[in-house]
Amino acid sequence: EVLKSCSGKFHPIQQFMYFDSLESLPKSVELTEESCRPIGSRYDGQIAVFGKDFQNKIADFREFLVGAGAIGCEMLKNWAMMGLGTGPRGEIHITDMDTIEKSNLNRQFLFRPADVGKLKSETATAAIERMNSGMKGKVIAHQDRVGVETENVYGDAFFESLDGVTNALDNVDARKYMDRRCVYFRKPLLESGTLGTKGNTQVVIPYLTESYSSSQDPPEKSYPSCTLRNFPNAIEHTIQWARDLFEGLFRIPAENVNTYLREPKFVEQSLSQGTRAKEILEGVRSYLVTARPLSFDECITWARFKFEEYYNNNIQQLLFNFPKDSLTSSGTLFWSGPKRAPDPLVFDCNNDAHLDFIITAANLHAFNYGLKGEIDREYFRSVLSMIEVPEFKPKSGVKIQVQENEAIAPLAADEKELQEIINDLPTPSSLAGFRLNPVDFEKDDDTNFHIDFIAAASNLRAMNYGITPADRHKTKFIAGKIIPAIATTTSLVTGLVCLELYKIIDGKQKLEDYKNGFVNLALPFFGFSEPVSMQKFKYHEVEWSLWDRFDVEGDLTLQEFLDYFKNVHELEVTMLSADVSMLYSFFMPKKKVEERKTMRMSQLVEQITKKPIPPHVRALTLEMCVNDRSGEDIEVPYVRLVIRK
Repeated sequence: EVLKSCSGKFHPIQQFMYFDSLESLPKSVELTEESCRPIGSRYDGQIAVFGKDFQNKIADFREFLVGAGAIGCEMLKNWAMMGLGTGPRGEIHITDMDTIEKSNLNRQFLFRPADVGKLKSETATAAIERMNSGMKGKVIAHQDRVGVETENVYGDAFFESLDGVTNALDNVDARKYMDRRCVYFRKPLLESGTLGTKGNTQVVIPYLTESYSSSQDPPEKSYPSCTLRNFPNAIEHTIQWARDLFEGLFRIPAENVNTYLREPKFVEQSLSQGTRAKEILEGVRSYLVTARPLSFDECITWARFKFEEYYNNNIQQLLFNFPKDSLTSSGTLFWSGPKRAPDPLVFDCNNDAHLDFIITAANLHAFNYGLKGEIDREYFRSVLSMIEVPEFKPKSGVKIQVQENEAIAPLAADEKELQEIINDLPTPSSLAGFRLNPVDFEKDDDTNFHIDFIAAASNLRAMNYGITPADRHKTKFIAGKIIPAIATTTSLVTGLVCLELYKIIDGKQKLEDYKNGFVNLALPFFGFSEPVSMQKFKYHEVEWSLWDRFDVEGDLTLQEFLDYFKNVHELEVTMLSADVSMLYSFFMPKKKVEERKTMRMSQLVEQITKKPIPPHVRALTLEMCVNDRSGEDIEVPYVRLVIRK
């Protein structure tokens, strides 16, 4: 708020704002005048509030930081100031597989221009060791991403040595994975995120709160498909349309071709897609047979035909179905309100906007086939002058979606038509070694034509509909879903996380002691709530939550396992699975069940998955369907079966 005031551009708060975090004060140690007295240490300010004994607890804490980006850097700086992990028992582990890019420097303050290209985790570690020499040898940098494939690195011994985990991640999948690991190992998790001026913090405490994955955000705003396809009225609509076109021309068909050449059952699987079968197989035929270019000139021809299809023919067809003077059933003009009547574009190779589309589309199409591209505009003009484009005649009976809830099924292809397409496809063996290069959208490389194509395609559509075109910068901003990262949001969010970390170090066990934070610096809005309590379930007289499980020691046989639950917990196991493999079910053939009952669980898992259990795995995670005493199907926790000590 002070920065806003100094800027002279933003309006700061003009009222009293009350904020406290009295719950962060320790209860596990006694605060006396003596314990809060300065001791000539760099932590005297913190000791004055929390006391010397609590400072020792902070120093002896063992924390794992996942991610060393914007939030990660700010978090490490705070921890260096707090002295976290600097004691005899203390330790900080940090992992990030990324290297530093130039664009990181404006908000990841532990990095300098000379660090570009270096590993984030190692550079951040060196930076905080310079800030606080007490951190030397106490911070361990890793470069392994967290995931199933690195559970040999971040395994049982690693997690059991930790006191807590802090996420500083930028994607939901990694957050959910870390959430599952923290629930499994019953470790407190501090979660946070920022989006422009918005930020949030969440604290996850074993046996107290719900976990990160227990709730989810509402879906992102999306535009109705009929608006994008036929009735755009804002530049955002045409940019999203161009972004979808990019995928549909340069990524999806190329991936389908590669799958066809690699997977023998591709045609069979495509036919099971119902009305989409024709679109998929037609795309493969087009990219392999009918429109496969052998030279760059043919890529230019392809791009010229695409221009005609999208900006002239389709618009003519739309106006044929709905002429500019057509009325709706209620007698009002069809082209009114948000619906703008379009005009077809007549191609002109001297119009830069038209030529930009041809250059970018031809180069991306050439990339699909591994052909050498070209950017000389005169060369393009000379090739374009020789291309003859057939005149378009609108067709009757073409259905066009007008309302979002109006389902217009793609015309089902008849068997004969589909068979013709399949017959035209070359056999994969005749193209051994041939593969297309799918284009994966990358907004930050200015030489790859990706943003240039989307800008050109979007602006031509904007011209069709009389929408003001957008420059390349704005197009990149919208198509790349870029939300500026603001250092002040990051610093506020990490400060709130550290206030919760004090509570975890103190071992607080009351829900009301913890706070989840929600902020928006633009409004400004600061909201705090107690975390949501964990949901409780029940079987027989036993209450359980997501933090509970059955811990079973020993590599039992299947029969011993079934007997254990029958005799000890009065539960009849009807189905048992490990990950996606079914180990046992009541409807299995009797002979198979009898065979499996004598096998040890580890043996059974290895036989069904056809893979050995990795040596670092100490326990199997099993899911069960069970019946209770009265034969009713009930929900129970998962099973952790320890097979190795």
